[in-house]
Amino acid sequence: MNLAADLQLISFVVLGVAMIAAALGVVILDQIVYSAFLLGGVFLSISGLYILLNADFVAAAQILIYVGAVNVLILFAIMLVNKREDFTPLANRWLRQGATGVVCVGLFILLSTMVLATPWALDSTIGIENTVVQIGRHFFSDYLLPFELASVLLLMAMVGAIILARRDFVPEGIDPLTRQEALTLPERPRELAGTPSEPR
Repeated sequence: MNLAADLQLISFVVLGVAMIAAALGVVILDQIVYSAFLLGGVFLSISGLYILLNADFVAAAQILIYVGAVNVLILFAIMLVNKREDFTPLANRWLRQGATGVVCVGLFILLSTMVLATPWALDSTIGIENTVVQIGRHFFSDYLLPFELASVLLLMAMVGAIILARRDFVPEGIDPLTRQEALTLPERPRELAGTPSEPR
């Protein structure tokens, strides 16, 4: 009896069942807030599966990015736009449901074929190394240029978002020639060097 292998198998079964149950709850429940919370449970279960695969960096990124950022953003969007609206019957709804069913069955068959065709046996001759070390080595050797380009692209997107967020409201009656003045950020007037300050 190998306790480590049994514990890993039990953890895999528990995480797999939790992930499938939470995913079913996401699409079955009527309350969209509960669906968003269950989506966070799906992401946590996937990160647990990554930990079982010794992919610690991917598991931490899964929790930080998907649970801590994407899922929280979805919850904020749901709570800010909480508009209750009754569903109206759609014409030819059966056609849409049939097309969705065909796509889902096709994806299931494709994934099942990939799972059955992939050799899952691990090579015992390769030593297990920390994934953070491997990713860092590849980032600063093989993929240095794409890594830097991605950082520059994210910086440009962040600067553009800040400029769009700080843009002041432009009234409709302003002449287009002077419209640019309303888009500039207000600045504090600067005192000239050498001029005495006014007495208080």
